[in-house]
Amino acid sequence: MDAKFYQSVKDELFNSILPYWEKYARDPVNKGFYGQIDNDNNLNTTCERSIVMTSRFLWTYSAVARLSKNPEYLKMADFAYQVILTKYWDKKHGGVYWSVMPNGKPKVSKKQIYGEAFCCYGLSEYAAALKELRETIGGESLPLSSASKLSSATPSAGDTPATPPVRSEEAMNYALDLFSFLEKYARDYDDGGYVEARAKNWKVTKDMILSEKDMNCPKSMNTNLHVMEAYTNLYRTLPVVFSDIGPVQKEVGEALADLVRVTVQFILQPNAHLGMFFDMNWNLLADEISYGHDIEASWLLWEAACELNDEELKSEIKDTVIRVAQVALEEGFDHQNGCIENFLKENGTLRDRRRVWWNQAEAINGFYNAWEMTGDEKYAKACEQTWTWIQNYQKDKVNGEWWAELDESGTPILSENKGGNWKTSYHNGRTCMEVLRRSNNF
Repeated sequence: MDAKFYQSVKDELFNSILPYWEKYARDPVNKGFYGQIDNDNNLNTTCERSIVMTSRFLWTYSAVARLSKNPEYLKMADFAYQVILTKYWDKKHGGVYWSVMPNGKPKVSKKQIYGEAFCCYGLSEYAAALKELRETIGGESLPLSSASKLSSATPSAGDTPATPPVRSEEAMNYALDLFSFLEKYARDYDDGGYVEARAKNWKVTKDMILSEKDMNCPKSMNTNLHVMEAYTNLYRTLPVVFSDIGPVQKEVGEALADLVRVTVQFILQPNAHLGMFFDMNWNLLADEISYGHDIEASWLLWEAACELNDEELKSEIKDTVIRVAQVALEEGFDHQNGCIENFLKENGTLRDRRRVWWNQAEAINGFYNAWEMTGDEKYAKACEQTWTWIQNYQKDKVNGEWWAELDESGTPILSENKGGNWKTSYHNGRTCMEVLRRSNNF
Protein backbone atom coordinates (compact mmCIF):
# COMPACT_ATOMS: atom_id res chain seq x y z
CA MET A 1 0.00 0.00 0.00
CA ASP A 2 1.46 3.36 -0.94
CA ALA A 3 0.92 6.81 0.53
CA LYS A 4 -1.53 7.77 -2.22
CA PHE A 5 -3.85 4.94 -1.21
CA TYR A 6 -3.98 6.06 2.42
CA GLN A 7 -4.41 9.72 1.48
CA SER A 8 -7.28 8.81 -0.83
CA VAL A 9 -8.97 6.89 1.98
CA LYS A 10 -8.52 9.84 4.34
CA ASP A 11 -9.93 12.28 1.81
CA GLU A 12 -12.91 10.03 1.22
CA LEU A 13 -13.76 9.86 4.90
CA PHE A 14 -13.32 13.48 5.89
CA ASN A 15 -14.21 15.28 2.66
CA SER A 16 -16.94 13.05 1.27
CA ILE A 17 -18.61 10.50 3.55
CA LEU A 18 -18.88 12.43 6.82
CA PRO A 19 -19.94 15.79 5.31
CA TYR A 20 -22.56 14.10 3.14
CA TRP A 21 -24.45 12.57 6.04
CA GLU A 22 -24.07 15.66 8.19
CA LYS A 23 -25.71 17.66 5.41
CA TYR A 24 -28.54 15.31 4.41
CA ALA A 25 -29.31 12.74 7.11
CA ARG A 26 -30.74 14.78 9.99
CA ASP A 27 -34.37 15.81 10.21
CA PRO A 28 -34.27 18.98 12.36
CA VAL A 29 -38.06 19.27 12.47
CA ASN A 30 -38.99 15.81 13.73
CA LYS A 31 -35.65 15.22 15.50
CA GLY A 32 -34.49 12.06 13.81
CA PHE A 33 -32.84 10.75 10.66
CA TYR A 34 -34.62 10.49 7.32
CA GLY A 35 -35.65 6.95 6.49
CA GLN A 36 -35.07 7.46 2.79
CA ILE A 37 -32.77 9.66 0.69
CA ASP A 38 -33.00 9.14 -3.06
CA ASN A 39 -30.18 9.41 -5.58
CA ASP A 40 -30.89 13.11 -6.18
CA ASN A 41 -30.69 13.68 -2.41
CA ASN A 42 -34.42 14.24 -2.06
CA LEU A 43 -35.58 13.48 1.49
CA ASN A 44 -38.58 11.38 2.43
CA THR A 45 -40.01 13.09 5.50
CA THR A 46 -42.88 10.67 6.15
CA CYS A 47 -41.55 7.10 6.06
CA GLU A 48 -40.60 5.02 9.09
CA ARG A 49 -37.11 5.18 10.61
CA SER A 50 -35.07 2.32 12.00
CA ILE A 51 -33.01 1.85 15.14
CA VAL A 52 -30.30 0.31 12.95
CA MET A 53 -29.87 3.51 10.96
CA THR A 54 -29.88 5.70 14.07
CA SER A 55 -27.42 3.48 15.94
CA ARG A 56 -25.08 3.37 12.96
CA PHE A 57 -24.90 7.15 12.89
CA LEU A 58 -24.27 7.14 16.63
CA TRP A 59 -21.40 4.69 16.23
CA THR A 60 -19.80 6.35 13.18
CA TYR A 61 -19.57 9.85 14.56
CA SER A 62 -18.52 8.66 18.02
CA ALA A 63 -15.79 6.50 16.48
CA VAL A 64 -14.43 9.18 14.20
CA ALA A 65 -14.45 11.69 17.06
CA ARG A 66 -12.32 9.31 19.13
CA LEU A 67 -9.90 8.43 16.34
CA SER A 68 -9.45 11.99 15.08
CA LYS A 69 -9.62 13.43 18.61
CA ASN A 70 -12.03 16.02 17.26
CA PRO A 71 -15.06 16.59 19.53
CA GLU A 72 -16.90 18.47 16.76
CA TYR A 73 -18.02 15.11 15.40
CA LEU A 74 -19.83 14.43 18.65
CA LYS A 75 -22.54 16.90 17.63
CA MET A 76 -23.93 14.31 15.22
CA ALA A 77 -23.54 11.60 17.86
CA ASP A 78 -25.28 13.74 20.49
CA PHE A 79 -28.20 14.15 18.13
CA ALA A 80 -28.44 10.39 17.51
CA TYR A 81 -28.22 9.59 21.22
CA GLN A 82 -31.10 11.90 22.10
CA VAL A 83 -33.19 10.41 19.28
CA ILE A 84 -32.61 6.91 20.66
CA LEU A 85 -33.63 7.88 24.19
CA THR A 86 -36.66 9.94 23.23
CA LYS A 87 -38.07 7.88 20.35
CA TYR A 88 -36.73 4.33 20.36
CA TRP A 89 -36.16 3.36 23.99
CA ASP A 90 -39.06 1.30 25.37
CA LYS A 91 -39.57 2.89 28.77
CA LYS A 92 -41.92 0.14 29.93
CA HIS A 93 -40.16 -3.05 28.84
CA GLY A 94 -36.63 -1.86 28.13
CA GLY A 95 -34.67 -2.19 24.94
CA VAL A 96 -35.39 -0.35 21.71
CA TYR A 97 -38.14 -0.52 19.12
CA TRP A 98 -37.21 -1.74 15.66
CA SER A 99 -38.68 1.30 13.91
CA VAL A 100 -40.68 4.44 14.60
CA MET A 101 -42.56 7.02 12.58
CA PRO A 102 -41.17 10.59 12.32
CA ASN A 103 -43.31 11.67 15.29
CA GLY A 104 -41.78 8.94 17.44
CA LYS A 105 -44.76 6.59 17.44
CA PRO A 106 -43.53 2.99 17.23
CA LYS A 107 -44.06 1.42 13.82
CA VAL A 108 -42.54 -2.00 14.54
CA SER A 109 -42.23 -2.39 18.30
CA LYS A 110 -40.78 -5.90 18.49
CA LYS A 111 -37.29 -6.45 19.83
CA GLN A 112 -35.34 -7.46 16.73
CA ILE A 113 -32.03 -8.66 18.18
CA TYR A 114 -30.06 -7.29 15.24
CA GLY A 115 -31.31 -3.81 16.12
CA GLU A 116 -30.72 -4.23 19.85
CA ALA A 117 -27.13 -5.26 19.07
CA PHE A 118 -26.48 -2.25 16.87
CA CYS A 119 -27.81 0.06 19.54
CA CYS A 120 -25.46 -1.52 22.09
CA TYR A 121 -22.62 -1.08 19.59
CA GLY A 122 -23.36 2.61 19.10
CA LEU A 123 -23.98 3.40 22.76
CA SER A 124 -20.74 1.82 23.94
CA GLU A 125 -18.70 3.79 21.40
CA TYR A 126 -20.50 7.00 22.30
CA ALA A 127 -19.81 6.45 26.00
CA ALA A 128 -16.10 6.00 25.30
CA ALA A 129 -16.05 9.13 23.14
CA LEU A 130 -17.68 11.17 25.90
CA LYS A 131 -15.15 9.93 28.42
CA GLU A 132 -12.13 10.66 26.24
CA LEU A 133 -13.21 13.93 24.66
CA ARG A 134 -15.46 15.64 27.20
CA GLU A 135 -14.63 14.26 30.61
CA THR A 136 -10.86 14.10 30.47
CA ILE A 137 -8.78 17.28 30.62
CA GLY A 138 -5.00 17.26 30.60
CA GLY A 139 -4.99 13.50 31.07
CA GLU A 140 -7.02 13.61 34.29
CA SER A 141 -10.62 12.47 34.46
CA LEU A 142 -13.22 14.82 35.86
CA PRO A 143 -14.87 13.65 39.11
CA LEU A 144 -17.64 11.14 38.56
CA SER A 145 -21.18 12.10 39.42
CA SER A 146 -22.32 10.67 42.75
CA ALA A 147 -25.33 9.30 40.92
CA SER A 148 -23.26 7.26 38.48
CA LYS A 149 -23.62 3.51 38.76
CA LEU A 150 -22.35 0.40 37.10
CA SER A 151 -25.67 -1.02 36.00
CA SER A 152 -28.79 1.06 35.46
CA ALA A 153 -32.36 0.03 35.89
CA THR A 154 -34.77 0.26 33.01
CA PRO A 155 -36.21 3.81 32.90
CA SER A 156 -39.76 4.07 34.12
CA ALA A 157 -42.54 5.43 31.93
CA GLY A 158 -42.32 8.82 33.62
CA ASP A 159 -38.59 9.28 33.23
CA THR A 160 -37.42 12.18 31.09
CA PRO A 161 -34.31 11.37 29.05
CA ALA A 162 -31.31 13.51 29.82
CA THR A 163 -30.24 16.33 27.55
CA PRO A 164 -26.61 17.23 26.78
CA PRO A 165 -24.20 17.31 28.41
CA VAL A 166 -24.44 13.56 28.90
CA ARG A 167 -22.18 11.62 31.24
CA SER A 168 -20.31 8.69 29.76
CA GLU A 169 -21.57 6.43 32.55
CA GLU A 170 -25.17 7.07 31.57
CA ALA A 171 -24.61 6.08 27.95
CA MET A 172 -22.63 2.99 28.93
CA ASN A 173 -25.31 1.94 31.40
CA TYR A 174 -27.83 1.89 28.56
CA ALA A 175 -25.44 -0.31 26.57
CA LEU A 176 -25.13 -2.63 29.58
CA ASP A 177 -28.90 -2.76 29.89
CA LEU A 178 -29.11 -4.00 26.30
CA PHE A 179 -26.43 -6.59 26.98
CA SER A 180 -28.44 -7.82 29.98
CA PHE A 181 -31.64 -8.05 27.96
CA LEU A 182 -29.94 -10.04 25.19
CA GLU A 183 -28.36 -12.41 27.69
CA LYS A 184 -31.65 -12.92 29.52
CA TYR A 185 -34.11 -13.13 26.65
CA ALA A 186 -32.27 -13.77 23.37
CA ARG A 187 -29.38 -16.10 24.18
CA ASP A 188 -29.83 -19.82 23.60
CA TYR A 189 -27.93 -21.41 26.48
CA ASP A 190 -28.63 -24.92 25.21
CA ASP A 191 -27.54 -24.81 21.58
CA GLY A 192 -25.65 -21.53 21.49
CA GLY A 193 -26.05 -18.22 19.76
CA TYR A 194 -28.91 -15.73 19.79
CA VAL A 195 -32.42 -15.86 18.39
CA GLU A 196 -33.70 -13.43 15.80
CA ALA A 197 -36.40 -11.58 17.67
CA ARG A 198 -38.63 -11.26 20.68
CA ALA A 199 -41.96 -9.52 21.10
CA LYS A 200 -42.21 -5.99 22.46
CA ASN A 201 -42.34 -7.39 26.02
CA TRP A 202 -39.41 -9.78 25.30
CA LYS A 203 -41.64 -12.83 25.13
CA VAL A 204 -41.39 -15.45 22.38
CA THR A 205 -42.79 -14.40 18.99
CA LYS A 206 -43.31 -16.11 15.65
CA ASP A 207 -42.49 -12.87 13.84
CA MET A 208 -38.72 -13.34 13.58
CA ILE A 209 -37.98 -11.92 10.12
CA LEU A 210 -35.29 -9.25 9.86
CA SER A 211 -36.16 -7.78 6.45
CA GLU A 212 -37.99 -8.60 3.23
CA LYS A 213 -34.74 -10.10 1.90
CA ASP A 214 -34.48 -12.55 4.80
CA MET A 215 -36.14 -15.75 5.95
CA ASN A 216 -38.50 -15.91 8.91
CA CYS A 217 -36.35 -18.30 10.93
CA PRO A 218 -35.22 -18.71 14.57
CA LYS A 219 -31.54 -17.94 14.02
CA SER A 220 -29.41 -16.29 11.37
CA MET A 221 -25.78 -15.66 10.62
CA ASN A 222 -26.42 -11.94 10.21
CA THR A 223 -27.90 -11.39 13.65
CA ASN A 224 -25.27 -13.46 15.43
CA LEU A 225 -22.46 -11.76 13.50
CA HIS A 226 -23.59 -8.35 14.68
CA VAL A 227 -24.18 -9.43 18.26
CA MET A 228 -20.53 -10.53 18.16
CA GLU A 229 -19.52 -7.15 16.74
CA ALA A 230 -21.47 -5.31 19.45
CA TYR A 231 -20.04 -7.41 22.27
CA THR A 232 -16.52 -6.90 20.95
CA ASN A 233 -17.01 -3.15 21.11
CA LEU A 234 -18.67 -3.29 24.52
CA TYR A 235 -15.78 -5.37 25.88
CA ARG A 236 -13.26 -2.91 24.44
CA THR A 237 -14.91 0.28 25.68
CA LEU A 238 -16.03 -0.72 29.18
CA PRO A 239 -12.59 -0.03 30.76
CA VAL A 240 -12.50 3.35 29.05
CA VAL A 241 -15.58 4.47 30.96
CA PHE A 242 -15.37 2.56 34.26
CA SER A 243 -12.18 2.06 36.25
CA ASP A 244 -13.56 -0.92 38.18
CA ILE A 245 -15.35 -3.04 35.62
CA GLY A 246 -13.69 -6.44 36.01
CA PRO A 247 -16.71 -8.68 36.79
CA VAL A 248 -18.95 -7.10 34.15
CA GLN A 249 -16.23 -7.13 31.49
CA LYS A 250 -15.54 -10.76 32.30
CA GLU A 251 -19.22 -11.58 31.76
CA VAL A 252 -19.20 -9.81 28.41
CA GLY A 253 -15.95 -11.53 27.46
CA GLU A 254 -17.28 -14.99 28.27
CA ALA A 255 -20.39 -14.38 26.16
CA LEU A 256 -18.24 -13.05 23.32
CA ALA A 257 -15.82 -15.99 23.37
CA ASP A 258 -18.74 -18.40 23.34
CA LEU A 259 -20.27 -16.67 20.33
CA VAL A 260 -16.98 -16.77 18.41
CA ARG A 261 -16.86 -20.53 18.93
CA VAL A 262 -20.54 -20.94 18.00
CA THR A 263 -19.87 -19.02 14.78
CA VAL A 264 -16.96 -21.25 13.81
CA GLN A 265 -18.65 -24.48 14.91
CA PHE A 266 -22.21 -24.00 13.65
CA ILE A 267 -22.53 -21.02 11.32
CA LEU A 268 -19.39 -21.59 9.28
CA GLN A 269 -19.89 -24.41 6.80
CA PRO A 270 -17.32 -26.98 5.57
CA ASN A 271 -16.92 -25.03 2.31
CA ALA A 272 -15.59 -22.00 4.27
CA HIS A 273 -18.76 -19.99 3.64
CA LEU A 274 -21.14 -18.86 6.36
CA GLY A 275 -24.60 -20.35 6.36
CA MET A 276 -27.34 -17.77 6.31
CA PHE A 277 -30.49 -19.13 7.97
CA PHE A 278 -30.94 -21.81 10.64
CA ASP A 279 -33.43 -23.50 12.91
CA MET A 280 -32.91 -23.52 16.68
CA ASN A 281 -30.56 -26.52 16.45
CA TRP A 282 -28.35 -24.93 13.77
CA ASN A 283 -29.72 -27.01 10.91
CA LEU A 284 -29.14 -25.01 7.72
CA LEU A 285 -32.35 -23.81 6.03
CA ALA A 286 -31.00 -22.26 2.81
CA ASP A 287 -28.09 -22.69 0.42
CA GLU A 288 -27.31 -19.01 -0.16
CA ILE A 289 -23.70 -17.79 -0.02
CA SER A 290 -23.14 -14.12 0.78
CA TYR A 291 -19.63 -13.09 -0.20
CA GLY A 292 -19.88 -9.78 1.64
CA HIS A 293 -20.83 -11.47 4.89
CA ASP A 294 -18.08 -14.05 4.47
CA ILE A 295 -15.32 -11.48 4.17
CA GLU A 296 -16.86 -9.30 6.90
CA ALA A 297 -17.04 -12.26 9.27
CA SER A 298 -13.39 -13.14 8.69
CA TRP A 299 -12.13 -9.89 10.18
CA LEU A 300 -14.83 -9.53 12.84
CA LEU A 301 -14.00 -13.00 14.18
CA TRP A 302 -10.31 -12.12 14.38
CA GLU A 303 -11.06 -8.74 15.95
CA ALA A 304 -13.11 -10.43 18.69
CA ALA A 305 -10.39 -12.94 19.54
CA CYS A 306 -7.70 -10.26 19.54
CA GLU A 307 -9.75 -7.92 21.71
CA LEU A 308 -10.25 -10.71 24.21
CA ASN A 309 -6.48 -11.24 24.13
CA ASP A 310 -7.24 -14.95 24.25
CA GLU A 311 -4.27 -16.78 22.76
CA GLU A 312 -6.01 -20.13 22.90
CA LEU A 313 -9.01 -18.80 21.02
CA LYS A 314 -6.78 -17.05 18.49
CA SER A 315 -4.94 -20.29 17.89
CA GLU A 316 -8.25 -22.13 17.42
CA ILE A 317 -9.60 -19.80 14.76
CA LYS A 318 -6.58 -18.28 12.99
CA ASP A 319 -6.37 -20.76 10.13
CA THR A 320 -10.15 -20.65 9.75
CA VAL A 321 -10.21 -16.85 9.52
CA ILE A 322 -7.54 -16.89 6.80
CA ARG A 323 -9.30 -19.66 4.90
CA VAL A 324 -12.59 -17.72 4.88
CA ALA A 325 -10.80 -14.68 3.43
CA GLN A 326 -8.96 -16.82 0.90
CA VAL A 327 -12.12 -18.55 -0.35
CA ALA A 328 -13.94 -15.20 -0.56
CA LEU A 329 -11.09 -13.91 -2.73
CA GLU A 330 -11.00 -17.01 -4.91
CA GLU A 331 -14.74 -17.49 -5.39
CA GLY A 332 -16.42 -14.14 -4.79
CA PHE A 333 -13.96 -11.59 -6.15
CA ASP A 334 -14.07 -10.30 -9.73
CA HIS A 335 -10.34 -10.08 -10.39
CA GLN A 336 -10.79 -8.48 -13.80
CA ASN A 337 -12.79 -5.51 -12.52
CA GLY A 338 -11.55 -5.47 -8.94
CA CYS A 339 -14.68 -5.82 -6.81
CA ILE A 340 -16.55 -8.40 -4.80
CA GLU A 341 -19.82 -9.86 -6.01
CA ASN A 342 -23.05 -10.27 -4.08
CA PHE A 343 -24.24 -13.85 -3.61
CA LEU A 344 -24.59 -17.35 -4.98
CA LYS A 345 -27.63 -19.55 -4.40
CA GLU A 346 -29.94 -22.23 -5.78
CA ASN A 347 -27.18 -24.82 -5.59
CA GLY A 348 -24.78 -22.54 -7.41
CA THR A 349 -27.03 -21.95 -10.43
CA LEU A 350 -27.86 -18.31 -9.62
CA ARG A 351 -25.02 -15.84 -9.25
CA ASP A 352 -25.82 -12.26 -8.32
CA ARG A 353 -23.08 -10.05 -9.74
CA ARG A 354 -24.37 -6.74 -8.41
CA ARG A 355 -21.75 -4.54 -6.79
CA VAL A 356 -23.30 -3.59 -3.46
CA TRP A 357 -21.76 -0.71 -1.51
CA TRP A 358 -21.36 -2.53 1.80
CA ASN A 359 -19.82 -5.60 0.16
CA GLN A 360 -17.07 -3.44 -1.31
CA ALA A 361 -16.45 -1.74 2.03
CA GLU A 362 -16.22 -5.01 3.94
CA ALA A 363 -14.01 -6.54 1.25
CA ILE A 364 -11.40 -3.89 2.01
CA ASN A 365 -11.69 -4.54 5.75
CA GLY A 366 -11.43 -8.29 5.35
CA PHE A 367 -8.63 -8.36 2.80
CA TYR A 368 -6.64 -5.73 4.68
CA ASN A 369 -6.93 -7.86 7.81
CA ALA A 370 -5.86 -10.99 5.91
CA TRP A 371 -2.88 -9.07 4.51
CA GLU A 372 -1.85 -8.05 8.03
CA MET A 373 -2.24 -11.62 9.27
CA THR A 374 -0.35 -13.33 6.45
CA GLY A 375 1.77 -10.73 4.66
CA ASP A 376 0.45 -12.18 1.40
CA GLU A 377 0.40 -9.42 -1.22
CA LYS A 378 -2.61 -10.91 -3.01
CA TYR A 379 -4.78 -9.49 -0.25
CA ALA A 380 -3.16 -6.06 -0.46
CA LYS A 381 -3.74 -6.11 -4.21
CA ALA A 382 -7.41 -6.97 -3.67
CA CYS A 383 -7.74 -3.99 -1.30
CA GLU A 384 -6.21 -1.62 -3.83
CA GLN A 385 -8.32 -3.00 -6.68
CA THR A 386 -11.51 -2.66 -4.67
CA TRP A 387 -10.65 0.90 -3.67
CA THR A 388 -10.03 1.76 -7.32
CA TRP A 389 -13.42 0.28 -8.23
CA ILE A 390 -15.09 2.34 -5.51
CA GLN A 391 -13.45 5.58 -6.64
CA ASN A 392 -14.17 4.95 -10.32
CA TYR A 393 -17.68 3.49 -10.11
CA GLN A 394 -19.25 3.06 -6.66
CA LYS A 395 -18.79 6.70 -5.72
CA ASP A 396 -21.37 9.19 -6.99
CA LYS A 397 -19.16 12.05 -8.15
CA VAL A 398 -22.13 14.36 -8.76
CA ASN A 399 -24.50 14.01 -5.80
CA GLY A 400 -22.08 12.55 -3.26
CA GLU A 401 -21.67 9.37 -1.22
CA TRP A 402 -21.65 5.89 -2.82
CA TRP A 403 -24.24 4.31 -5.05
CA ALA A 404 -26.03 1.56 -3.14
CA GLU A 405 -25.80 -0.91 -6.00
CA LEU A 406 -24.27 -1.15 -9.46
CA ASP A 407 -24.77 -3.76 -12.13
CA GLU A 408 -21.90 -5.82 -13.49
CA SER A 409 -20.90 -3.08 -15.93
CA GLY A 410 -20.72 -0.43 -13.20
CA THR A 411 -24.02 1.26 -14.02
CA PRO A 412 -25.96 2.51 -10.97
CA ILE A 413 -29.20 0.70 -10.12
CA LEU A 414 -31.36 3.73 -9.45
CA SER A 415 -34.19 1.81 -7.78
CA GLU A 416 -31.92 1.54 -4.75
CA ASN A 417 -31.80 4.66 -2.56
CA LYS A 418 -28.67 6.62 -1.69
CA GLY A 419 -29.46 6.49 2.01
CA GLY A 420 -31.99 5.44 4.59
CA ASN A 421 -32.87 2.74 7.06
CA TRP A 422 -30.11 0.36 5.95
CA LYS A 423 -27.61 2.57 4.15
CA THR A 424 -25.80 5.07 6.35
CA SER A 425 -22.26 6.18 7.14
CA TYR A 426 -21.41 2.92 8.89
CA HIS A 427 -19.93 0.45 6.38
CA ASN A 428 -17.87 2.81 4.24
CA GLY A 429 -17.06 5.13 7.13
CA ARG A 430 -15.82 2.19 9.18
CA THR A 431 -13.72 0.92 6.29
CA CYS A 432 -11.90 4.22 6.05
CA MET A 433 -11.40 4.35 9.81
CA GLU A 434 -10.11 0.76 9.95
CA VAL A 435 -7.56 1.36 7.19
CA LEU A 436 -6.36 4.63 8.72
CA ARG A 437 -6.28 3.22 12.26
CA ARG A 438 -4.37 0.08 11.31
CA SER A 439 -1.85 2.04 9.23
CA ASN A 440 -1.42 4.85 11.81
CA ASN A 441 -2.53 7.43 9.27
CA PHE A 442 -5.12 9.31 11.33
